[in-house]
Amino acid sequence: MTRFISFFGLGLMTLMLFITTSGLPVLFDPESPAALHVSPRYIEKSHEETGSPNFVTAVLADYRGYDTLGETTVIFTAGLATVLLLRAARKDSDRIPGGKEE
Repeated sequence: MTRFISFFGLGLMTLMLFITTSGLPVLFDPESPAALHVSPRYIEKSHEETGSPNFVTAVLADYRGYDTLGETTVIFTAGLATVLLLRAARKDSDRIPGGKEE
């Protein structure tokens, strides 16, 4: 019964994924809202509004600064958790008889 519920849930999530992604614009569509409204504004006004001569820097640092900070925080936290888990595994292998010692 548990397997049935798991497969049913997986199927339901897959169906929802296909339904929601079908509403997205086609990749590289020059008529998409991002290409028609957002990109021209960044190109025309990024230097004026941010003072940065580079579009990428203006978008990442000024327009999407909090988003970039959040992504950086997630990556740092994942890296830190990985280091802590590897250290804990290393200490456990030192305590096991026959484990590798350095």
